[in-house]
Amino acid sequence: MNPLRSVGARLSLALAAVVAGALGAVYLFVVPSLERNLVNAKLSQLERLAPRFRAQLLSRPFGVNNPDVIDNAASTANARVVLFYVLSPAPSPALQVVEDSRQGQSSADVESDPVALHAALTLEPRHGVVSRGDERYAEVAEPIGQTGYVLLVSGSLHDSLGNIHLVQRRLLVAGLVALLASLLVGLGGASVFARRIRRLERAADRIAGGRFDEPVDDPTPDELGQLARAFDRMRLRLAQLDHARREFIANASHELRTPLFSLGGFLELLTDEDLPEETRAEFFETMREQVDRLTRLATDLLDLSRLDAGRLRVEREPFELAEAAEALVDEFQALARTGGRSLELDVAPAAPALGDDERALRIGRALVENALRHTPPGTQVVVRSGGGGRPVLEVEDDGPGIPPEHLGQVFERFYRGEGAVASGSGLGLAIARELAERMDGRVEVESRPGRTVFRLVLPAAEAFSRENVPAVVP
Repeated sequence: MNPLRSVGARLSLALAAVVAGALGAVYLFVVPSLERNLVNAKLSQLERLAPRFRAQLLSRPFGVNNPDVIDNAASTANARVVLFYVLSPAPSPALQVVEDSRQGQSSADVESDPVALHAALTLEPRHGVVSRGDERYAEVAEPIGQTGYVLLVSGSLHDSLGNIHLVQRRLLVAGLVALLASLLVGLGGASVFARRIRRLERAADRIAGGRFDEPVDDPTPDELGQLARAFDRMRLRLAQLDHARREFIANASHELRTPLFSLGGFLELLTDEDLPEETRAEFFETMREQVDRLTRLATDLLDLSRLDAGRLRVEREPFELAEAAEALVDEFQALARTGGRSLELDVAPAAPALGDDERALRIGRALVENALRHTPPGTQVVVRSGGGGRPVLEVEDDGPGIPPEHLGQVFERFYRGEGAVASGSGLGLAIARELAERMDGRVEVESRPGRTVFRLVLPAAEAFSRENVPAVVP
C-alpha cells in the first residue's frame, strides 16, 4: 500500500501544510511590514533633526559653511551629514561637496546623491532610501534657504535591516522546526487514529463474516468512539437477527417435517390391505388434519414473506369492527363447542375503524384461535367490539393466563408457551401484529391468572377523509 495514501500520512501532510501556510503568511506579511516600519522610523527621526541642523547653519554669522555644526549634527543624528553647494541651477543641477562629516574619506559616493539632487531641483525638503554598494541608507535633504546650499543627512540602515535579517533567519529556523514537529505530531496522532480505524475495520470484517460474539469496544467520547458504539449496536442487532433467522429456519423445518413424517407414516400404514375400514377412516381424517396444518403453515409463511418484502397490500377504508366480531363468533362457534369451550359475543357502539376489513378479520381469527387452542376445556372466550367509543376488537378468556416472563414473547415468530398444543405454527400472533402495524394500529395483550385479553386497536375513521386516503402498499 502506498504510505502517502494512508490516513496518518494525509493528516500529517495536512498539518504540515497548515503550519507551512501560517509561517509563509507571517514571512510574507510580517517581515516586509516590519522592514517598512523600521525604515519609516529612521526617516522620521532624520526628518525631525534635519530642520534643526539647517536652522543652526543659518544662524551662523559667517555663513553656512561651518564644519563644527556638521560634526555636531552627525554626532547627534548618528548619521552622515553632508553639505552641498549647487553648482548649476535647474533643470540639471550639479552638486559639489563642501563639508562631509566623514572627514578624511572620499565623498565621491554622494556627489550624485538622488535625494540631494531632487531637493536642489525642487528647493523643497526631500527624503528617500538609496543604496550605495551593499548597504541601504535613509536620507533627508534640506535646501538651506536661497544660499545655494543643500544639507543631506544620511543614516545607515545596516543595524535596522540586520535585525530584519535576524528575524528572517529565525523565522526560517522556527519554520523548519515547526514543520518537523508538525510531521512528527501528525504522524503520532494519526497513527493512534489509524490503529483505532483498523480495529473498526477488523470488527466490520468479523461482523461481515457472521461472527457476532466479540464486542466492538472504544470508550473514547470522540467521533470514532461514537462510530465504534454504533458498530456494536449494529453487531447486537445483527446477532439478534441471525439468531432469529436460525430459529426461524429450524422451527419452519420442524413444522414442515412433522406433518410430512406423519403423512408418510399413515400412507405406509394404509398400504396394509387388512386394515379395518374404521381405522382407515380415522387415518384419512388425521391425514386431512395434517394437510390442513401444512396449508395453514404455507399460507402463514407466504404472508410473512410478503410482509417482510413490503408486498402485502393493505386497504384504508372505514368499516365496523362489530361486524368482524359477529363473523368471528359465527365462524368459530362450532370449533369452540367441540373443544368444550363457550364462545360469547359482546358488541358495544364504537366509532368506525379505518383499515382493511379482511386483514382485521385475519387478525381476529389469529386471536380467537389462540384463545381456543391454549385454554383448557370449560373456558369462556368473549369476542368484544367497541368500548369507550373507540374502534377496538378484544378477545378475552378466563384461562390460566400467560406467565409474566413470557408475556413479551408472545408476538415472536414460532413462539410457543409451555404446554402449547403442537398443532399451532407459532406464526399467527406474529402475523397479527405485523398486519396491525401496516394499518397504523397495534395489538396489545394483558394477562393475569383467570383473565387474558388480546386487543386490536385501529385508528378511527372520523379522523380521516375517505377521498384523501387511498390504498397503500407499505
